[in-house]
Amino acid sequence: MRLKTPLALAASAVTIAGLVAAAPTATATNTAPASVSDFLADQLPGLSGRTTVLVHGASLQQARDAVAASGMDQTGAFKKIGVVVANGTKSQIEAVRTQPGVTHVEGGEQPIDFFQETSNTATRGAEAVRTLTGANGKALNGSGVSVAVIDSGVDPTHPYFKQADGTSAVVANLKALCEPLTETCTVQSLPGSVDTDTLSVGGHGTHVSGIVAGRPTTLSDGAKLQGAAPGASLVSISTGAAIVILGADSALNWVLENHAAPCGAGVPASTCPPIKVTNNSYGPSGGGAFDPESATVKLQRALAAEGVVTVWANGNDGGDGSESLSNPPGMDPTGGIISVASYYDQDTGTRNGVVSDYSSRGKKGVQSTYPDISAPGENITSSCRPYLAVCSTGLDFRNGPGALDIGTFNTISGTSMAAPHIAGIVAQLFQADPSATPAEVESALKRTAYKYSDGAAYEAGPLGTTSFDKGYGLVDVVAAVAALR
Repeated sequence: MRLKTPLALAASAVTIAGLVAAAPTATATNTAPASVSDFLADQLPGLSGRTTVLVHGASLQQARDAVAASGMDQTGAFKKIGVVVANGTKSQIEAVRTQPGVTHVEGGEQPIDFFQETSNTATRGAEAVRTLTGANGKALNGSGVSVAVIDSGVDPTHPYFKQADGTSAVVANLKALCEPLTETCTVQSLPGSVDTDTLSVGGHGTHVSGIVAGRPTTLSDGAKLQGAAPGASLVSISTGAAIVILGADSALNWVLENHAAPCGAGVPASTCPPIKVTNNSYGPSGGGAFDPESATVKLQRALAAEGVVTVWANGNDGGDGSESLSNPPGMDPTGGIISVASYYDQDTGTRNGVVSDYSSRGKKGVQSTYPDISAPGENITSSCRPYLAVCSTGLDFRNGPGALDIGTFNTISGTSMAAPHIAGIVAQLFQADPSATPAEVESALKRTAYKYSDGAAYEAGPLGTTSFDKGYGLVDVVAAVAALR
């Protein structure tokens, strides 16, 4: 089944205002107030109560001092990028903008949506698993690499994640929680058996996780499925079905602080490999301008500097090239930050299919807004549960291998489904060359992409030819591995 419009899941369930604090007592010391994000600029004029903001400082201590001086309540911090999460009134927010060392103030309650709408044949991913080996001597299936999926959650007991020894491919099961009164966001570890997707009434994350790393599975009707990286490990960070930017950034910050040992310092990498790539199938509806001052961008750039690739769904707003509808953080030119358009293989595995009509386009002539690459996102069958909201939209219930696995797979479309193909493929590339940098991985993907002809004409770009609707073309795993090596 094909969904031409995204399922809006954005809400403000974790953005309840905190306790009222005293009015700011500090006096302005800067001549020009720090800049604010577009969302906060729109929010401030009508703000009558309190809201959560991200205060960016030239240093973490300066951001903390500014929050204290303005009378705001600090509720968290992204320490590696010098950002303090705080709650305050309109006057306090205006006051913090004038404090020494404050460089930017960002709205923390901006709602964002999950993007949703044979595939491994089109990408040559299954061919790579069959014919290539990684640096660890194993089939090139992503083994030895963890992929962090920031999404609604996961059902770790789903049959698509069951390994040969009976354990789950989900090696770390986490949930980002924001306390309503203080708006303090923490990421907490949960038992491996906890189904965070059912708790959040989601389903999106389980489907996405299966596309990343579903294990080879034969359905009851004989169909054979596997994820893009059927040997990779999964680290799930549930933000719930209702997602706002603060919760998503808290999850990215957790990856930044824990990617080297996501299961804890005492757990060996053979059991819980380092995170080398994050999948992010969410963003604001209708795209927006790229904001290099946002916490999201600072976090993903810090991740790239520490060897972690960030993958973004480019959005489900379609377009004709007259304006950019691309997901803003995916426009980041930093090497190792990849935005993904949706490709449709017409259910045949062909490499000469079409750009999905819902896939967000960039603005013609402004290459910074173009998606980076295309991957299958239309009519993708993956792990689901029939009672979950997202899964029930597919109307293509398929039974898993067990007698009780009724309706445990479904077919859904969207750039949400295209991005995890790339996240899994990135895991394959890191298995092939563990010493590769994020920028080298992105370059290999772009330089070797297959030039399918549908849609906008290709034009000269930094690494070959690109287009405003499909980027550099359809990902080619086998060719990318050869280029990387």
